[in-house]
Amino acid sequence: MNIKVDLSTSGITSDIRALLAEDAKVAKEKLWSGKEDFTGWVSLPSSLCGSKADVPFKIETCPEGYDLMEELEDMKRTAEEIRGKCDLLVVVGIGGSYMGAKCVIDALAEEIAAKAETTGQNFPEVIFAGCNMSAAFHRDVIKKMREKETCLCVISKSGGTTEPLAAFSILKEEMDAKYGSDATSRIYAITDKSKGRLREEADEAGYKTFIVPDNIGGRYSVLTPVGLLPIAVAGIDIDALIEGAKDLAEEFGQAGSQADKQTDSKADSLTNYAISRVALSKSGKWIEIFEYFHPELDFFGEWLKQLFGESEGKEGKGIFPASLMFSRDLHSMGQFIQQGKQMFFETMIIIEDRGEDITIPDSVGAPLAGKTLEQINDCAIKGVAAAHTKAGVPVIKIILPKMDAYNMGQLIYFFEMTCGIAAYISGVNPFDQPGVEAYKAEMKAEIDALQ
Repeated sequence: MNIKVDLSTSGITSDIRALLAEDAKVAKEKLWSGKEDFTGWVSLPSSLCGSKADVPFKIETCPEGYDLMEELEDMKRTAEEIRGKCDLLVVVGIGGSYMGAKCVIDALAEEIAAKAETTGQNFPEVIFAGCNMSAAFHRDVIKKMREKETCLCVISKSGGTTEPLAAFSILKEEMDAKYGSDATSRIYAITDKSKGRLREEADEAGYKTFIVPDNIGGRYSVLTPVGLLPIAVAGIDIDALIEGAKDLAEEFGQAGSQADKQTDSKADSLTNYAISRVALSKSGKWIEIFEYFHPELDFFGEWLKQLFGESEGKEGKGIFPASLMFSRDLHSMGQFIQQGKQMFFETMIIIEDRGEDITIPDSVGAPLAGKTLEQINDCAIKGVAAAHTKAGVPVIKIILPKMDAYNMGQLIYFFEMTCGIAAYISGVNPFDQPGVEAYKAEMKAEIDALQ
């Protein structure tokens, strides 16, 4: 595992973590058992890579006999096809049907630009619709579609969720108006293997389709076609993304299978982070602020909020996830963190190698002259951690060596596994979201009442 976890300023000692060690062991065994609903993501990276590693369980095939390796190759071929005929890919989806893909594409924007410059290839712009009901937002999407060669990808397990259903119907009309009978060859659907409104439409119209796996929920679906197809179209090496997740999964799976053996592997630091989160919540720290010092991680923070919020927030339990981008938000929320009601802890996501730096001109004068932006950023990281620790705020650091596809794959899997373990320790099911249905029912009643 490339990721380093620094718990030295978390306020949670090894003695405290030992009190929850048995619960964590049980949680890991449940995740790796292959018997729990919606845990297909646990072994998916190893299965996609065709790995022979000795992990507790692996998915051998997709539903109905689909071969996982062939499906991955099909996604790469389809991404190449889309890149060959489109300047714009509009992805229609909400929640897990878009947040994972967007967070990866945003985080790796610099890698995409470098690849385009090196290869001379122009990768399509990937934008997302159907994630809100704003007419102004979708007018902008339609404007772009009219200006560029466009492909459309709709992602929905059922096809009946209000926001993407409405957006897809609108944008599909735009495709029909622009391309006529050729529109069908530019529309792609990622949906259930056999049932639902979107599956029926896709089969009838002849859209190219990929499957949303039955045993993987939306917020854990980044490394399925739900995330991989848009990510591949954007120009990101999805093999490297999966490889990063696979290496962490196998290290963690092998360590987890040695249930009675105490190890000091980096994978154990993942478990210690999960335990520390629960211990902090039990001490009254029920808000976790995910913090990052580079704006390309802004939407990664949004993905983390969905991952932890939907997984842990139920039965009156859970840690409320928030996210802040520093140093921007130090000039707003920094005051509250330093001196406000102490009900939170911080998890800083730090990237060590940030690529080419920029030197500040001498004209600015001391003390900034001749320093670089990333040197100042490092000072901000150290200064924030020191100031907040002195104020009594628990601070955890998650340190990534660099931001690339491989390490992003590790980071995704790291937080998915952390979330699953912590939720099980807390006594809730990480893989359902019954509360989400409440707003849907109320909204449907309001829609039905419209004249």
